[in-house]
Amino acid sequence: MEKIRTAIVGYGNIGRYALEALRLAPDMECAGLVRRDASKNGFPELADIDVVSDIRELGKVDVAILATPSRKVEENALKYLSMGISTVDSFDIHSQIWELRSTLDSAAREHSAASIISAGWDPGSDSIVRALLSGLAPDGQSYTNFGPGRSMGHTVVVKSKSGVKDALSLTLPAGKGVHNRLVYVVLEDGAEYEQVRDAICSDPYFSSDKTEVKAVESIDPYNSMNHGVNIVREGSSGITANQFFEFNMKINNPALTGQVLVMSARAVTRQRPGCYTMIEVPVIDFLPGNRETLIRSLV
Repeated sequence: MEKIRTAIVGYGNIGRYALEALRLAPDMECAGLVRRDASKNGFPELADIDVVSDIRELGKVDVAILATPSRKVEENALKYLSMGISTVDSFDIHSQIWELRSTLDSAAREHSAASIISAGWDPGSDSIVRALLSGLAPDGQSYTNFGPGRSMGHTVVVKSKSGVKDALSLTLPAGKGVHNRLVYVVLEDGAEYEQVRDAICSDPYFSSDKTEVKAVESIDPYNSMNHGVNIVREGSSGITANQFFEFNMKINNPALTGQVLVMSARAVTRQRPGCYTMIEVPVIDFLPGNRETLIRSLV
């Protein structure tokens, strides 16, 4: 069996966990790692991995896992799709998913490649759960409650703000799909707290939620990779009312994101050219193994 040659672009928290998941995938192999600084210094776990600054140095690559901030996804995806390399990413700006899909769909079709976007756990695997529950109770209402836990996307945004040396953004569920944000920031010397706070609270990542920003000496006492979700749907199946469904999980945030990216890297090789969200992909395409065996064991 020819394995799927997969490169990882970026080596932050998500990239590290994606590499761990990729090493364990029986039908995949790591073609290498793409970083601006093509160095292995300080990363002993990369001893057997090719680290480059240009993906073309890796030879044949089937899929690029974009372990980059959401605001860098479009430019990176367009770059690799133009080379005929399929892509997967964990883009998490819900309100911009359709626009990104439209843009990448045209590029993927033009270059005979495929892309699966927003392949994290939310959006991503949670989106599949929401879609299923919406079908089970078509006339109803769903609520997605995140946390309490660390939001990687929000934390990356805070760290990008001028005057921020280090940061941590926590998501606190308030019920019925409403969330509060608690942000810890370590300020750079000379930075004004009020300016930093205002820049964070006015960012689209935070502007629709109640956000509290606290200046601290270190984020270490508050740091954690733990997160979770509670999805509830209340509604009717046919004319039968008062149907209630609930889905819960508590997870290590980047570890699960990395795993979803790897299973999506497998699935993207099974799609026709174009761009897809996870709810558009057959669930069986995410799994390794023979189709008959999977159906016999899972149905």
